[in-house]
Amino acid sequence: MFPPKMAYRIVFVEDDPELAGLISEFLGRHEMSVVVEPRGDTAQERILRENPDLVLLDIMLPGKDGLTICRELRPVFPGPIVMLTSLDSDMNQILGLELGANDYILKTTPPSVLVARLRAQLRNHKPQQDTARPNPASQRKLSFGQLSVDPINRDVVLDGEQITLSTSDFDLLWLLASHAGEIMKRETLLKHLRGVSYDGLDRSIDVAVSRLRKKLGDNPNEPFRIKTVRNKGYLFSLSGWD
Repeated sequence: MFPPKMAYRIVFVEDDPELAGLISEFLGRHEMSVVVEPRGDTAQERILRENPDLVLLDIMLPGKDGLTICRELRPVFPGPIVMLTSLDSDMNQILGLELGANDYILKTTPPSVLVARLRAQLRNHKPQQDTARPNPASQRKLSFGQLSVDPINRDVVLDGEQITLSTSDFDLLWLLASHAGEIMKRETLLKHLRGVSYDGLDRSIDVAVSRLRKKLGDNPNEPFRIKTVRNKGYLFSLSGWD
């Protein structure tokens, strides 16, 4: 369990006890209390029991790999998930982000940079909840043909089937759907969903839109439900849901 009087609580899923100890000690000096879980097959149960502010997740783990944990955890854990791994490849990074990770950090990253990036995720998480989640008192269910989006129960139904979305996926869908027919700029989406400014290089919104399209049965090559408007942003179609 976490000790008291720490600003943030983190579950670190890592099977190397020496590395886990060093990182836990360093984060502890920066107001981050860390609980270490060494096994992948018991990680989700531990995370949901501890209810941390952030999950720090290795990929190579006994029992279950970190990418699988991320995919299974994302629909039930609303906080940031950060991959911390020695696997330095574009494919693993893309896959981790596609599966719902908020960031992908190499173990060779200097500890001070690691702290800064974790703080950024923790700082951005609250704005995401405040700005992107609908207020039940002021929002109502939206319907577009066979699609319905219920902000109170956070339910999505398409063609009579319920679509399971993570917290971040639902927030993105709601933001796009509530501005249907309008072009939403990347910088606007990023500011609303993560509380940060767009630097022209951040591709997290593109990855999130790609993931959402797959779940909504959109055509990845010629999207007709969530359209890409070149050099401008994304447009939620009013007519792609019949």
